[in-house]
Amino acid sequence: MTSPTELIPAPRSVVAGPGEVRLTEYSRLYAGPATEGVGHWLRTVLRQATGLPLHEGRELDDTDGDGIGLRLDPGLGPEEYRLVSDWTGVLIEGGSAAGVFRGAQTLRQLLGPDAYRRAPLGRDRVRAVPHVTIEDAPRFRWRGLMLDVARHFTPKEGVLRYLDLMAAHKLNVLHFHLTDDQGWRIEIERYPRLTEVGSWRARTKLGHRASPLWNDTPHGGHYTQDDIREIVAYAAERHIAVVPEIDVPGHSQAAIAAYPELGNTDVVDTSSLTVWDTWGINPNVLAPTDTTLRFYEGVLEEVLELFPADATGAPGYSSFVHIGGDECPKNQWRASDIAQKRIADLGLADEDALQSWFIGHFAGWLAERGRRLIGWDEILQGGLAPGAAVSSWRGYAGGVAAARAGHDVVMCPEQHVYLDHRQDAGPEEPVPIGYVRTLEDVYRFEPVPAELTPEEAGRVLGTQANAWSEVTENQARVDYQVFPRLAALAEVAWSTLPTPAERDFADFERRMAAHYRRLDALGVAYRPPTGPLPWQRRPGVLGRPIDGTPPNR
Repeated sequence: MTSPTELIPAPRSVVAGPGEVRLTEYSRLYAGPATEGVGHWLRTVLRQATGLPLHEGRELDDTDGDGIGLRLDPGLGPEEYRLVSDWTGVLIEGGSAAGVFRGAQTLRQLLGPDAYRRAPLGRDRVRAVPHVTIEDAPRFRWRGLMLDVARHFTPKEGVLRYLDLMAAHKLNVLHFHLTDDQGWRIEIERYPRLTEVGSWRARTKLGHRASPLWNDTPHGGHYTQDDIREIVAYAAERHIAVVPEIDVPGHSQAAIAAYPELGNTDVVDTSSLTVWDTWGINPNVLAPTDTTLRFYEGVLEEVLELFPADATGAPGYSSFVHIGGDECPKNQWRASDIAQKRIADLGLADEDALQSWFIGHFAGWLAERGRRLIGWDEILQGGLAPGAAVSSWRGYAGGVAAARAGHDVVMCPEQHVYLDHRQDAGPEEPVPIGYVRTLEDVYRFEPVPAELTPEEAGRVLGTQANAWSEVTENQARVDYQVFPRLAALAEVAWSTLPTPAERDFADFERRMAAHYRRLDALGVAYRPPTGPLPWQRRPGVLGRPIDGTPPNR
């Protein structure tokens, strides 16, 4: 049993009382109308952890004294919940099934770290819930994690695992970075070479792009369409929306390697390009031709079918498709007669306006199909179509500009929430990238810029952490970079906290002491608070550390 004062993220209101609810072999679980899916999930995980049968209750009275009840309360917000544990048993009420599910995650924390095991450790190890009344609701609607599976592939089971980890932290959006220069990870049936050719590279740069080291083992992999359907369905059961990213017009060498006609063929011999094996900003970008537009419309037609807008998840966010739009060098377009003719024919000012036209084409195409485009903040250059949203990554400025222009924003500035960046300045930190961002730094991150008016601040949908995978080649390395900092981001996204300077980090650290035991039970290879363990270090692998305090802009 865990104290109600050790929950992460911190609930809005906790009132503890004396006593506890003891689950027994006679306990029942009742799931009211529209909460049956939550009941199935909760019964499954608690049966694994406790060994108790938790038979189905036919009505709420079946849970008297030692059972669990789930039901909707239309007076609560969509993800709001109320958990009451008292002499009558445990009752979780939510404004929707998503709210009930968030409450069920809190119940699991209250049962203690052994509730996260996949088999019972012994009699009475996971049986008691303290008497408590918890009322809770999220601060932000978008609480996300971006998982980069393009640079280093994460097998399907690893993605499902991260969906469970997200759910345990009350996160509700998986931003799924599926394509890049170094790999194409999603099967597109009409374009089979995208995965036959584009999903594999011959070797991989080991460490930062300036490193002299290489891993000469071919690297790759992709998700079949059925794998994607499974991932989306698994996420939906956990009330998580999956937002796919198909990166255009930059970060596209894997696609060009598979289909050379997509590149700027009048500037470079695109037939000689292979899937890129190193990191950085790639000069080989898509050609702004009708051939490219029709090709990616075909890609997106299949993507929309695989990621349906009506999938049960975070309210409304399954309608988004991320189109990238970042780090697109214009040198090839400047040298291309084809690109320059397109600029002239459209009456555009320059190459930046050409990219705006390119992105705008897909914003309109998606809108015609009831979807919304979201992209990195470079898509603001040259103007952005109404209804499109922005992921602000290069600091706060892009988000501020987007909000003031009437666009929705997800705040994910690299200086604060890029989890591939190093966690300490010490020499033992593996493959150190970027500024030092400690657990406390992430905990003090504020997603809403102070200069926004209340109306503009209302356009901040929320926030997400981004886990780029250039230097995280396997599950253990991803875990090390993501945790425990994702727990801090989850609290920033969910809980109503004071200003950054006034946040009680000492109390968060105290609660993390309990949370580390939950992560241990889940098998998460997090960075210990005392520093990396010997096998987590990567001596001799060159990184790209940046000294000093990151700019707060």
